[in-house]
Amino acid sequence: MKIKPLGERVLVEPVKAEEVAKGGIIIPDSAQEKPQEGKVVAVGTGKIDENGKKVPFNVKKDDIVLMPKYGGTEVKVDGKEYQIMREDDILAVIG
Repeated sequence: MKIKPLGERVLVEPVKAEEVAKGGIIIPDSAQEKPQEGKVVAVGTGKIDENGKKVPFNVKKDDIVLMPKYGGTEVKVDGKEYQIMREDDILAVIG
């Protein structure tokens, strides 16, 4: 199954945090924080401004982005977790 975001939405695959702390302590899944970094997998069709012109995206496929901790909609496809969010909700492009 493939997902194609619509409008100004972006499909992001969260980057998993490391499971071992610097001191060698293994951190269980229940204690890990929600990832704030993710990789853009797909972008939607684009936002239309009030004049009817398409506004270009600021992010593109394969960009690493900084996401809000509690934003977007979580979806699971073929065993992988993704988040669908508006481009405006993305905080920054990393790198």
